[in-house]
Amino acid sequence: MGRLLILFIAVPVVELVLLIEIGQRIGTLATVGLIIGTGVVGASLARQQGISTLARLRNDLEAGQLPAEPIFDGVLILLAAVVLITPGVLTDLVGFLCLVPAYRRRLKRFLKRRFERAVQEAAVGVTKASVVAGDRSRQPSMKDVTPGRSAGPRS
Repeated sequence: MGRLLILFIAVPVVELVLLIEIGQRIGTLATVGLIIGTGVVGASLARQQGISTLARLRNDLEAGQLPAEPIFDGVLILLAAVVLITPGVLTDLVGFLCLVPAYRRRLKRFLKRRFERAVQEAAVGVTKASVVAGDRSRQPSMKDVTPGRSAGPRS
């Protein structure tokens, strides 16, 4: 709950303060131009990287590999696009960092370690369901889902 409070209250307040300070130093029109410029540049970069990530995803699928890396990159690029379109200095910084491949790799490693730690501490549960391709006789359905249980083949 505390993190959500920070996300939805503290971040916009800090963004507002920063925009007011920047506006006082460089002027209102220049600040608005900065906001629009970072949004346009960020959206363009996100589009370009999104297209290349989509190509990597297709290549992985055609090679029969699980496209985990391109999917995660795509999520981070989408996040970057969203925060770059949102007016603000901190959100723009986070957005541009998510568009830098070296930073994305570091962020992916960090998030992977946190997820693994959460799984080890049983804070997050992971289940596996498998279906044989072409075998429609035993695909999971909503009737397989009961409260407290995950979807998947029953034993």
